[in-house]
Amino acid sequence: MNREMLMLVDAISREKNVERDVVFAAVESALAQATKKLYQGDVDIRVAMDRDSGNYETFRRWLVVPDEAGLQNPDAEELLMDARERVPDVEVGEYIEELVPSVPIGRIGAMAAKQVILQKIRDAEREMLLNDFMSRGEKIFTGTVKRMDKGDLIVEAGRVEGRLRRSEMIPKENFRSGDKLSAMIMEVDLTLRGAPIILSRAAPEFMIELFRREVPEVEQGLLEIKSCARDPGSRAKIAVLSHDKRIDPIGTCVGVRGSRVNAVSNELSGEKVDIVLWSEDPAQFVIGALAPANVQSIVVDEEKHAMDVVVDEENLAIAIGRGGQNVRLASELTGWKINIMDAAESAQKQAEETAAIRALFMDKLDVDQEIADILIEEGFTSLEEVAYVPLQEMLEIESFDEDTVNELRARAKDALLTLEIAREESVEEVSQDLRDLEGLTPELIATLATHGVHTRDELADLAVDELTAITGQSEDEAKALIIKAREHWFAGQA
Repeated sequence: MNREMLMLVDAISREKNVERDVVFAAVESALAQATKKLYQGDVDIRVAMDRDSGNYETFRRWLVVPDEAGLQNPDAEELLMDARERVPDVEVGEYIEELVPSVPIGRIGAMAAKQVILQKIRDAEREMLLNDFMSRGEKIFTGTVKRMDKGDLIVEAGRVEGRLRRSEMIPKENFRSGDKLSAMIMEVDLTLRGAPIILSRAAPEFMIELFRREVPEVEQGLLEIKSCARDPGSRAKIAVLSHDKRIDPIGTCVGVRGSRVNAVSNELSGEKVDIVLWSEDPAQFVIGALAPANVQSIVVDEEKHAMDVVVDEENLAIAIGRGGQNVRLASELTGWKINIMDAAESAQKQAEETAAIRALFMDKLDVDQEIADILIEEGFTSLEEVAYVPLQEMLEIESFDEDTVNELRARAKDALLTLEIAREESVEEVSQDLRDLEGLTPELIATLATHGVHTRDELADLAVDELTAITGQSEDEAKALIIKAREHWFAGQA
């Protein structure tokens, strides 16, 4: 029988083109399952088969667990102290084994054994095919639509299958069985039954790879695609950079008579592509990203990682785009929050900011409007700048003599000290329940205290827009913090 088993293993190995060890592992699994049926409870059985002779032994084994953990499955686990009575040097996570009678192969339920072996082999074949496919290093999956599965498309390339989820398709695209299709390989999930390769046609990475395929200069390293933002099926923006001064990055990506960009667009169901020149200067990058709109001026706020972009009324609609599409894509492409406004809105905002800074200087530095306006004109926007900017820079202001500069610096430092003392006193008034709130940092607590928020209930009463105005957080972060602060209101209702 053993000889017959070896012959069977060799035959299956050749027929299915899998390693002999894989077939042996399937046989061992089948024998282990058959042996388990002879025992009550969830026992752990291991079968070891000699690869040369076909002889095999069967072991019942127990996993060694820490004493404090207790036994979750007494049939297949052993506490460390008990295990060491049997095997003195055994450690947690190891197995102790006991030789038990082996089940004769002839007594195995033929169908059960066959199913186990065939399933193991199918799994092994599947894994081998996947490994072979992935070893090619391809990032784009090109195949034929095989069928629909719960709204997802199953795409076949040779003997390998990929899954294109509905959410990763381009809107309004319709594919039928037999249609050719290309998509980006996002991940491989071997736990999924059927098609383990997860695909996407909506991901920005797909467009980048399509340009890499169409533009040889990208593959050669002469051009680099820095980022991509997409509204799948409608519009996209890509940022490109040339590493060779002789190469025009935009023209190279467009191609002769638009051949290259059109090839990408046609693959993506006519998706329009704006090619933007990447720049190290964030302001210049944003100006390029907002094309075709013409930008009049731009104000960069490094602290909030935002930009106020001023355009004329004719370009306002173009800059924003249909449904805010243009500014949204530009924001995603650059990584900056972009606020589009016309000249009137910009002037009003600047006037409000100037008025606020003027009031701050007049109040805290005890100066008249003329002095405050001079400081503003010279670019000072905070007390910290007045107090700690290099002395020489302030002495260069024509309207100020040395005594005036020293006096302003001293007043600014005194005002900052007073504000810090007041802030610390305000923080001391913060209740313990607010201090203990998960997600609150000392900086956030200080900011909230400065704006009169001292208890958890006071934080919970805030609206999302009020909290964002105080802390500068995103809407999602503010919403999560408020929900957290309100949890104790509903704790007793569950």
